Amino acid sequence: MFDHIDQKNLHHAYLIEGSYDAIRGEIFKFLKPLEVAEFIEIKTDSFKIEDARNLKSLGAEKSFSSGRKIFIIAANNILREAQNAMLKLFEEPIPDTHFFMIVPDAKSLLRTLVSRFFVVSTTLDPVYEPESEKFLAMLPARRIDFIKEKMSKFEDVENITDSVRADAMRFLDSLESILHRKMSPLNLDIEIFQHIWKVRDILRMPGSSVKNLLESVALTAPVLK
Repeated sequence: MFDHIDQKNLHHAYLIEGSYDAIRGEIFKFLKPLEVAEFIEIKTDSFKIEDARNLKSLGAEKSFSSGRKIFIIAANNILREAQNAMLKLFEEPIPDTHFFMIVPDAKSLLRTLVSRFFVVSTTLDPVYEPESEKFLAMLPARRIDFIKEKMSKFEDVENITDSVRADAMRFLDSLESILHRKMSPLNLDIEIFQHIWKVRDILRMPGSSVKNLLESVALTAPVLK
């Protein structure tokens, strides 16, 4: 994914959409030939305004040795106030300091924040989960049971974590990919795609019910055999 980026002329901030576990190794491989004085990694489910303030402070600190300072930041969700707090940080480059931010869904970020990054496209295939295809072949009543079983894996549904939201996002992405593949242009139901987009937006909101949102998709999506 970094084949077309000049290592000698790095941008100050890169935004990469995808899985932290898959992308982290690629970043280290890309940076291996460079002289790096300091690596700082921040990985969290929800990136809050306190995290943004800490990042700004760490970014402003000078390294004790010569070389580049590299930040790798990975978050399933970046709260709106945290995004606003980071706008100036990524607008004004810090000498020899470079940020690599990994998120599962770049569309969840403010456009003003994204515009400050060099966006790196991954070459990964569209998300596909076998259980999504089974889900679309079920009748609505069985789908509701499927959602209940899926949510029962998590101990605290009322105080849902952002990692669960990320899992739901991947499930929606997989459903969308299968629907695009299986529905012909003649019977393409634009309403289900609009519904999935709306559900995805609401999922990003703290306090939204993952279970209720997935159940709404269960009742709306066409049955595909």
